[in-house]
Amino acid sequence: MADKRISALPGASTPLAGTEVLPIVQGGDTVKVSVANLTAGRAVAMAGGSFTDNITQGTAAKGVNFTANTPAAGMTSQLLNWYEEGTWTPNQGAGLTVVGTFSSDGVYTRVGRLITISGHLRGSTSITCAAANLLLSNLPIATSNESTGIAVNGDIASSVGTVASGNVLFAAGSLTGSNSIFFSISYSI
Repeated sequence: MADKRISALPGASTPLAGTEVLPIVQGGDTVKVSVANLTAGRAVAMAGGSFTDNITQGTAAKGVNFTANTPAAGMTSQLLNWYEEGTWTPNQGAGLTVVGTFSSDGVYTRVGRLITISGHLRGSTSITCAAANLLLSNLPIATSNESTGIAVNGDIASSVGTVASGNVLFAAGSLTGSNSIFFSISYSI
């Protein structure tokens, strides 16, 4: 093949497989390198881009690093390294009075250290909870601090809070007069 300028070469007709070999000059010598090894083990910077597939985090405790932002005083991390969502089943709390069959369902989302849960507790005939009593247990992700949220039973709303033991929710006010209790709370871990 006669020498040609790179700009005069035709474009590749298929995507690269990574096994193709290219000549490069390294330490004054011309050597070959596979396309896959051009950036192996090296960080590749991009000014922007779009993706046609998922971005997979391959190593634990790695994520999106926001260190280019100026942090507030007291900042402990600028790394977003966790996202998760799922379903869970709240257990009947000892403070619930259920007439009929108890059932429950819940969903959760975790973004970094922030957990948001919501769900539904049901008694086939009725369900109530006295003030300052255990509403439910079995949080999907345990907490180490107190947080507040809301629980609604019919037209009655009450604040709810988590306790430091990590996996239970208490009703701050009483919830009466219906067969469903809806709840939502966000807390940190």
